[in-house]
Amino acid sequence: MVLNSKTQRQTGRQAQLSNISAARAVSDIIRTTLGPRSMLKMLLDPMGGIVITNDGNCILREVDVSHPTAKSMIELSRAQDEEVGDGTTSVIILAGELLILSEALLVKDSLHPTVIVSGYNMALQYAMDLCEAQALHIDVQNSDKMKDLVKSCIGTKFSSRWNDIMVDMALKAVMTVARPSGRGDQQEVDIKRYAKVEKIPGGEIGDSTVLKGVMFQKDTAHSKMRRKITNPRILLLDCPLEYKKGESQTNVEITNTEDWNTILRMEEEYVENMCMEIIAFSPDVVITEKGLSDLAQHYLAKANITAFRRLRKTDNNRVARATGATIVSRTDEIQDTDIGTRCGLFEMRKIGDEWFTFLEECEDPKACTIILRGGSKDVLNEIERNLHDAMEVVRNVVFNPKLLPGGGATEMAVATGLRRGGFKAVQGVMQRPFFVVGDAMEVIPRTLAQNCGVSVIRTVTQLRAKHASAYDELVKESTSTDEVLQAIKKKPCNWGINGTTGELVDMEELGIWEPFSVKVQTIKTAVESACMILRIDDIVSGSKKAN
Repeated sequence: MVLNSKTQRQTGRQAQLSNISAARAVSDIIRTTLGPRSMLKMLLDPMGGIVITNDGNCILREVDVSHPTAKSMIELSRAQDEEVGDGTTSVIILAGELLILSEALLVKDSLHPTVIVSGYNMALQYAMDLCEAQALHIDVQNSDKMKDLVKSCIGTKFSSRWNDIMVDMALKAVMTVARPSGRGDQQEVDIKRYAKVEKIPGGEIGDSTVLKGVMFQKDTAHSKMRRKITNPRILLLDCPLEYKKGESQTNVEITNTEDWNTILRMEEEYVENMCMEIIAFSPDVVITEKGLSDLAQHYLAKANITAFRRLRKTDNNRVARATGATIVSRTDEIQDTDIGTRCGLFEMRKIGDEWFTFLEECEDPKACTIILRGGSKDVLNEIERNLHDAMEVVRNVVFNPKLLPGGGATEMAVATGLRRGGFKAVQGVMQRPFFVVGDAMEVIPRTLAQNCGVSVIRTVTQLRAKHASAYDELVKESTSTDEVLQAIKKKPCNWGINGTTGELVDMEELGIWEPFSVKVQTIKTAVESACMILRIDDIVSGSKKAN
């Protein structure tokens, strides 16, 4: 016995089958959260709070698992969320299905895992070509198409009742933040930094808006300062407006009483000088990230300037982007160009018990604040997650303006293409795993039908027949793979399942589209992770003693 007696070890076939059952367990957790008829999951987090959601990534983040393969499956949905922001549920279901179907290949057909992996990779390449052929190019400025796209993203979420409001908010927020980057005609969209979501309990979801500017939760430094200014001049600082304490500790011995007064006067003069340097540029609003002493407050209030102290760095950056101001580090370096003048209205408003500062009606702001109102904290959190997904979807289309049909249409088209094209594309023993990827793709339309409560077998068979006949019609004269793809490009089959009623519909008429990048990323991530998990043939746990 070479290994420690406490070590648990699974090898060969046993390890592979244990991995497959772990993947099945994870994909079963979130299978019911796919599509517009999806159910919500309620999770208790370790702190005792509750999370109510149907976002795949959010659910799996809260679930505590011990199996290493299940952990790596959960990483998938996180990677998907960070990369494209949507499709977190689909990627787990698809990866799980690929592994479940590979069980038959391993056990019945006794194929070696590397053969299966090679077949999967060839199928992935062919699936990418099929998606490319199926894709529809879109103009980002065409708001109707963009609205359809965001609707299909939000339609599966909890907030689908307020569809129109949410869609407009997501579009407006992303289009506000988008600005040309230096590289060619690429857009730079930084939602995380410049589109801040402020959740204020109370009111109803219909009251949510995207501001043409920014807001933050702060009251003025002094109660007598002005609370409403039109076309304000805004100055942003990140230095303290108080007497500067020395870096090192100093002791001063004073023999004369006058000297003490002199020292105090010098401190006051130092603060007064700083304030005079600011007042010289006659700003209306001064915002600093650091402290603001009572004396400085007095001078600024006397000059009729509204001041704010200790604003967060991130908020300050947003204010700078919205108002066109530059953040200044020293008061003696202020120039007239640093003052922000693009804001139309500065106003303090009280919502609930808190005072909020609004900087609105900015001309061409490149930052915005999204205000969400709602009944309770749980509702607000779920709506924020939905809005985040919707904004990511718009961002992906701004980057890569191509769409694919939703409702399981793309998956079914890829499945049909792989099944029919497999005879020409692949020879020999790899054909079997190549076809299996096609079968696995059907899990998405199948799950959609399941969640609707219609007859799954009948619906999926009808959909399969629709796609098969359309494919055969197109590919009658084609001999090579390239000709097949060209034929599909001319007239792709967009039939899918209406997730609400469970009927078969043409997705083009229903207007359900999904971003190309989300779909492609889902398929890539799922197949690649399935390949990686299949190649594991030894699981050793407890290999190191805990300290």
